[in-house]
Amino acid sequence: MARQARALATRQAVLLAAAEVFDERGYAAATMSEILDRAGVTKGALYFHFRSKEELALAVIEGQGAWISGWAPASDSPVQNLIDLAYAFARALQNDPLVRGSIRLTIEHGSFTQPQIAAYQGWMDLVRELLEHARDAGDLHPGIDLAAASGVITGAVTGIQLSSQVLADRQDLIQRLADLWMLLLPGLVQPHALARLSVAERV
Repeated sequence: MARQARALATRQAVLLAAAEVFDERGYAAATMSEILDRAGVTKGALYFHFRSKEELALAVIEGQGAWISGWAPASDSPVQNLIDLAYAFARALQNDPLVRGSIRLTIEHGSFTQPQIAAYQGWMDLVRELLEHARDAGDLHPGIDLAAASGVITGAVTGIQLSSQVLADRQDLIQRLADLWMLLLPGLVQPHALARLSVAERV
C-alpha cells in the first residue's frame, strides 16, 4: 500500500509539473527535461508512468474529464446549473494549473499525432444535456436547436477565456462571462424562466 501511494504521488507530481510547463510554454516548446526538473522526480520514475511527451500531454488533457466528473450542480434549474458550471470552470482556470494546462493543450490539439477532439466534444455533450433538461422543463424558447446552441455556448466560453488570458491573464474572466450571459440568455430562455436566474457568479 505504501508503494502504491508513493507511485500515485509521483504520478500526480509529474502531471502537475507537466501541466504547468505546458501551460507556460505550449506543447511544442515544452521538454521532458524541464518537466522532470519541475516535478522533482527521477527520470526512471517519470518514464515508468509516461513513455513520451505526447502520452503525458494526453494524460493532462484527460484531467478535464476528471474535473467535470467532480463538478456537482447545485440548482434545480438546468440553465442556472449551466451558468454556474461556466463560473466554476472560470475559477478553475484561474486557480488550478492542471485545468489551465489541459486547456492550452486542448487548443493545440493539432500538435498531436492524432488530433484530440474528445475534450471539446465532452464539453458540448454536457452543455447539450443541461439544455435538454431545460427544454423538457419548458425553460427554453420553442424551436431552439440544441446542437447548435451547445456548440455556440462552448465556443463562446472557449473564446472568452482565451481573450481574457491574452488581455488580462484571466483576471477579468468572471466579468466577461457575466457579459456573455446577459447577452445570450434572452435569446435562449423564456421570460418566466429568465426571471429566476442569477447571471452573476453564485458563491
